[in-house]
Order: sequence, then structure tokens, then C-alpha cells
Amino acid sequence: MADSSYLSIFLNNYSSQMLQNDLLTNAMLYGSGVGQNLRDMVLAQNPIKPLTNPFEQAITGRLRSDAASTRQYAKNVQEAASMVGIAREGAGQIQSALNEMEDIIEKINAGELDASNATVQENYNDLRNKIQGVVEDTDYNGIYMLDQSKWGTEQISSSGKVYIHADDDGGFNVNFYPMDEANSDLNWSDLEGSKLETDLSGQQALVDEYQGQVNTIHDMYENKEGTLKAQEASLNNQADILDQAVQSRMTTTLSTEQILLEIILGDTGGIIDEST
Repeated sequence: MADSSYLSIFLNNYSSQMLQNDLLTNAMLYGSGVGQNLRDMVLAQNPIKPLTNPFEQAITGRLRSDAASTRQYAKNVQEAASMVGIAREGAGQIQSALNEMEDIIEKINAGELDASNATVQENYNDLRNKIQGVVEDTDYNGIYMLDQSKWGTEQISSSGKVYIHADDDGGFNVNFYPMDEANSDLNWSDLEGSKLETDLSGQQALVDEYQGQVNTIHDMYENKEGTLKAQEASLNNQADILDQAVQSRMTTTLSTEQILLEIILGDTGGIIDEST
């Protein structure tokens, strides 16, 4: 009797499981849209009907492309900021030399230095030569920002404009100012050591005039550099936001196909163990 009872229980449980499986099969594979789509994927000759968003990959790809473009624009603006920064440093070196020349003149006026002394005149000329060297040598990857005689190339126009590609609609120009003798009011060769003895007041007037012009140019470069750095930071922030949007789309909820697969394989284990 015991064996018969166990057999009856087994047959009853087995019949119940088969009935449940049959009901589940009918519900999911025959009587529903999900079942129809599953049959289409497995059996039908017609093209498979996708259950996920067909535009998702295209949208994510566009976001990736936009993020990459925005980072490149930020890099372009960063290079422009570096270029302006080098021009600012060059103007700063000229400021320093002019300040030293002014100091020599003040010491001559105060009787601390002799304007006829050859060493004093030579030191004055050395400072002038230093200024001329800074103008001629200040460059960024072959772009000379202070010497207009070296302008008019593919990288910098004859008027000192460098084009920066900074957004999808185009970009903007960064303007540089000539500080060479031939193309500006800064006639460095007029600063002459021998004139300290013959025309000290004239040398003092020239130094004062050039200091004012160089200070103005230096301030313009300083302000432009700050603006470009802020723009670079803004573009990098935009790229970060786009990257976050891509990441967000990559971590969306499971598709209908994945959900169905998890239901079918729920009792036998998933394809991927996500518990670790």
C-alpha cells in the first residue's frame, strides 16, 4: 500500500507540473504576442520582429561622436589658450626689460650712474637687444605671435589672426598684435645706449611710451587667455555630460527578449551568473 501511495503522489505531482507547464506554454507561446514574436524568431521565414528600440544604438553612437567632437574642440581651444599664454609671457619679458631700462634712467637722473659710462650704455643696449630677440623668437609650433614679418602663412594671417575650430558651426579668430619694429609703433632701435648721454629725456619718454603700449598688449593677452581657459573647461564639461548620457543608455533595463529568456531559464540557472 505504501508503494501505491507514493506512486499516486508522484503521478499526481508530475501531472500537476505537466499541466502547469502546458498552461505556461499555451499562455506564453501560443496565446500572446510574446509567443508570436518568439515563434517568429525561431521558426518563421519572415524577418524577425525586434522587441528592443531599433534607434537606441544609433542614438548612443551619435552621443559618442558628439562627445569626441566636443573634446577635440576643447583641445583646440586649449591650444589657443597656450598660444596666447606664450604671447603673454613674451610681452611680460619685454615689460621686464623696459622696467630695467627705466631703472637705469632713474639712477642716471639720481646721480647714481654716469650716462657716459660705456658699461652703463652697453647694459642698456643689451636690454634693447633682449627685447628684439623676444619679438623675433616668441612662437608656438612655428607660429610667431609677435613678429608680423613672419605672418601670412597657413596658420596665421597677415593681419595676425589664427582661426580656431571650436564648435559644429565653425569657430573664431584669435588676434595677435605686432611688436616688431617694421610693423608697429615700437621702434626698439631708437633705444640706444649712447643717447643716454646726449638725449636722456628723449630716451625716458620713449621707454615710458613703450611701457604703456606693452602693458596694454600684455593685459589683452592675459584676459584672452583666461577667457579661452574658461571656454575649454566648459567644452570638457559638455563632453562629460555626453559621456554620462552614453553610459546611462548602456545601463538601461533588460529588453523583452532578455526578460523572456530569464523566465524560461529561471529554474535551470541564467546564462550569466550576476551574483558574484
